Amino acid sequence: MENRVEQFLQDLRLTNAVCYELVQALRQQILSASNSTDETVQEEIKYGGILFAVEQAFCGIFAYANHVSLEFGEGAGLPDQFGVLEGKGKFRRHIKLTTLADIKNKHVMHYIKLAYQGL
Repeated sequence: MENRVEQFLQDLRLTNAVCYELVQALRQQILSASNSTDETVQEEIKYGGILFAVEQAFCGIFAYANHVSLEFGEGAGLPDQFGVLEGKGKFRRHIKLTTLADIKNKHVMHYIKLAYQGL
């Protein structure tokens, strides 16, 4: 699995350096979401992006031409304290990011932790 993630990142770095930086910054935050030594966040390529899971997927990163989307499969159930979740579907919500500053400004780690704890 790791080779597919690395290949995805290599391709993204060559085709869209801005999105690559965003994806890498988000990955670091997501992979550090586990406070426990017996739980490791796993990543895999699925649906054209990177999905992150412990026992089940709790979020994913998808790169587009002009932005990166942090997706939550059960995002409709997350409290949106900062009003940054987008989407109107029955379950999914996402946060659209265009700059590294968006990670802090849109309180991304807060939502990652909520999704992770919801497992």
